[in-house]
Amino acid sequence: MSAEGFATGRTWLGLMSAAALAACTPHIPPSPETGFVSVSQPFNVGDAGIAARAYHRSGAYTRGLATVADEATRYLAARASSTKRPAVVLDIDETALSNWKILKLDDFGRPIQGPCDIALDAPCGWAAWDQLGQAVAIEPTLRLFRQARALGVPVFFITGRPENQRAVTERNLLAAGYEGYAHLYMVPDGSRFPSAADFKAPVRASIEAAGYTILVNMGDQPSDLIGGHAEGKFLLPDPFYRVP
Repeated sequence: MSAEGFATGRTWLGLMSAAALAACTPHIPPSPETGFVSVSQPFNVGDAGIAARAYHRSGAYTRGLATVADEATRYLAARASSTKRPAVVLDIDETALSNWKILKLDDFGRPIQGPCDIALDAPCGWAAWDQLGQAVAIEPTLRLFRQARALGVPVFFITGRPENQRAVTERNLLAAGYEGYAHLYMVPDGSRFPSAADFKAPVRASIEAAGYTILVNMGDQPSDLIGGHAEGKFLLPDPFYRVP
């Protein structure tokens, strides 16, 4: 999910949350036996980056994506024929398309501005990266998309990317295999929302108001799903960043 239209953007790794702070280690008083003194602190960001890379490298991330998306595919197949005007809603970044290449280059940071030359193996600005249109399909999501199309179920994309990226986003989706979706909803240029949910939930409501029943709403952030207006909610794994 892109965060450019949302007030606070992506947080580095998404791991500096209140939950992480609550899990801080307690103060350890001086001990003559150990000679060791420590105080409470948040989870170490460097360790979080190492853990995130290991999670991806191990294959656990890919397996997690498949587990969730395949369950969504089964749910859609079971409900579509008995539902009047069924629909599917998908997020884009880290849901339909993977930005792993730039996540690694930026060490899980989120610099919006700046150039992006992936041949240099150096940090990239996210806006410039999006304009390259090189994000690749997340295969389990593409399977869900193709199943929906085979069933005649329209698919709507709702993304935090800004409207001025429409042309390149549409080209990227098509190149990745997402052909024949119903509509792509993007954040209007200049608009800001406190949370992704403040943009996405009303869009889902408008889809429902048009007569659709959203059987599957799938994204990588809790803010993709909260706010109602969907029957089945499917949260893909994403330990790499958090969008409020």
